[in-house]
Amino acid sequence: MADLRTMRTVSGARTAQIDEGLRAHMNKVYGTMSVGLLLTALVAWAFGSSPALMSLLYNFETGGPNILGWIVMFLPLLMVFGFGAAINRLSAAGAQLYFFVYASVMGLSLAWIFMAFTGISIASTFLVTSIAFAGLSLWGYTTKRDISAWGSFLIMGLIGLIVASIVNIFLASSGLQFAISVIGVLIFAGLTAYDTQKLKVDYIQHAQAMDSEWLGKSAIIGALSLYLDFINLFMFLLQFLGDRR
Repeated sequence: MADLRTMRTVSGARTAQIDEGLRAHMNKVYGTMSVGLLLTALVAWAFGSSPALMSLLYNFETGGPNILGWIVMFLPLLMVFGFGAAINRLSAAGAQLYFFVYASVMGLSLAWIFMAFTGISIASTFLVTSIAFAGLSLWGYTTKRDISAWGSFLIMGLIGLIVASIVNIFLASSGLQFAISVIGVLIFAGLTAYDTQKLKVDYIQHAQAMDSEWLGKSAIIGALSLYLDFINLFMFLLQFLGDRR
């Protein structure tokens, strides 16, 4: 009987420790993500509000990106794949530095929105995105419903969305862009909830297994996932809520 009570006490203490670690882990995820968003916003505003800096990326005579602009446009996508390939070789500090560099490069690729949309509409869309993201992420964290089955459908939809977006760069179809924006909002709303629940479940599983190596980098991986959800949700909402100059 005493042994049973001891086991229950140890089990309860271990559960409490994991719960406390989970809260600290999620705080680090959201904190790192927030710093990344701040870097992106500052870089995008600094370049987007300066014609001299934008001329490094944008050809005002042709009305499109120059060679460096095209590189910057696709570099974030390449860096995401690079992060996935390099994460096992990076230290926790190295992974965090990579994420912050990535967030800065993303700012360069988004600088054009300050030429295309008014500052007030960008700020208001950011606020709407923040509220929607917070609600979706909170639901994903607190729901008892297992939404892991959403993953395969959302990833398939995301791949199709990326292909359609690249094709529309050359087609410039307003109808296709509208469809892409609608589907994009739905996909990244779902991914926000899905990724949040996955972060929670993954942390609990690895904490129970005492996988210290994974725990050291997991907050950066989680921050990148939620950062991408936020940025994409913001960009697709901007197509609906943004006032063009």
